[in-house]
Amino acid sequence: MKKLITLATLLMVGALSAFPVWAEYPQFTALVKKASPAVVNIRTTRAPSKGLEGLDEQDVPEIFKRFFREMPDRRAPGPGAGSGFIIESDGYILTNNHVVDGAEEIIVALSDRREREAVIVGQDALSDLAVLKIEGEDFPTLDMGSSDNLEAGQWVVAIGSPFGFEHSVTAGIVSATGRSLPENNGNYVPFIQTDVAINPGNSGGPLLDLNGKVVGINSQIFTRSGGFMGLSFAIPIDVAMEVAEQLKEKGVVSRGWLGVLIQRVDRDLAESFGLDRPAGALVTQVFADSPAEAGGLREGDIILSFNGDMIDLSSDLPHLVGRTRAESVATLEIMRSGKRQQLKVTIGKLDDVEVGSRSNNATSAANGNRVGIDIVDLEDQDKQRFEISRGVLVSQVYPGAARDAGIQRGDVLTDFDGEAISNAEQLETLIAALPGGIAVHIRIVRNKRPQYLALKMPAK
Repeated sequence: MKKLITLATLLMVGALSAFPVWAEYPQFTALVKKASPAVVNIRTTRAPSKGLEGLDEQDVPEIFKRFFREMPDRRAPGPGAGSGFIIESDGYILTNNHVVDGAEEIIVALSDRREREAVIVGQDALSDLAVLKIEGEDFPTLDMGSSDNLEAGQWVVAIGSPFGFEHSVTAGIVSATGRSLPENNGNYVPFIQTDVAINPGNSGGPLLDLNGKVVGINSQIFTRSGGFMGLSFAIPIDVAMEVAEQLKEKGVVSRGWLGVLIQRVDRDLAESFGLDRPAGALVTQVFADSPAEAGGLREGDIILSFNGDMIDLSSDLPHLVGRTRAESVATLEIMRSGKRQQLKVTIGKLDDVEVGSRSNNATSAANGNRVGIDIVDLEDQDKQRFEISRGVLVSQVYPGAARDAGIQRGDVLTDFDGEAISNAEQLETLIAALPGGIAVHIRIVRNKRPQYLALKMPAK
């Protein structure tokens, strides 16, 4: 009996000794001490926004504020706007565009309590990134890692200033990579999803791996309460540094352009097109005079791969096209009429103004027109394709009133506040003439189906 008990004890001890990997958590102390000096707090000053009935937001009782949606770029003065980190020792800082967009003054607080006024080197609305510059030299910097090799389950650490609490540290794991967010501008960012606790004020701060290298920039959270709910999203550092280099060099970002509208392929569509599983991006429209048209793409084609990268989800395609250099030749594998074939397409350049990039000396609006859209006139062949006789094409949607109303890129806007729209100039005139704070109804055509939306006009 004693032998049995001894044997059982040995087996139990042996079993427990086999679980050190599960029982032990990584130590973040050394990592945080090394990385924290390069993380900064960013405070901005903005002109107060006008709320309901022209009231300043500070005049609205707290009990009513919860009933109104808070936008990340709302204009209100106050400290703790966000975070950032130093990428070069002579004072270049990377952060989110929405942290500094529209700021009249930007103050960067360093870890040693020194403060510097920053200037904006360049901004890019599509990736939600901005590069700042402060005067000085020999600043501490962070080492850049790579986001391409991140895997779900990998430990990551965030440092930032949630709610103004500077140099707060949180940790978690990567939940997924390559996420496309429905409200993201054109889906040009393949977000890293994590369960790291991120709150307002963390925006722009670094996401670090266990080696202390930056793998992402904390950018967005999914929330119904206004606080952390276990879903955080970071911009991959590989994408961010590509943008940062262009902003430093030119103040704007150039992206590849294919010129198609696409949709996801579900199980039924896959079967009908002869695919063995749902995959690829189904082309629903090829824009006139676009690289896609010149390369021979047709409506109804399913793009299965782009330069050798498989398209599992339709949202993968914008990520790949956007990072492709303009004028380069891309190889597309497509499914057409039940047969696979390859096409060579010379990638075009997505216009800098159209994507909402700008620098300090830019003369055009960063976020489209007053309601946050770019529009172009329809050609006769476009009217035939959409089966409509009037309207303008929405070529880009930015954060603002139009996006809040539900307008999407590729929509055709046919009526505005009861007036039929025949060209872009007419619509711009109507938009400019209306006062702020009123709601107007608009008619759009999406996928050949008309619908009405309510648009709240922003202040002039």
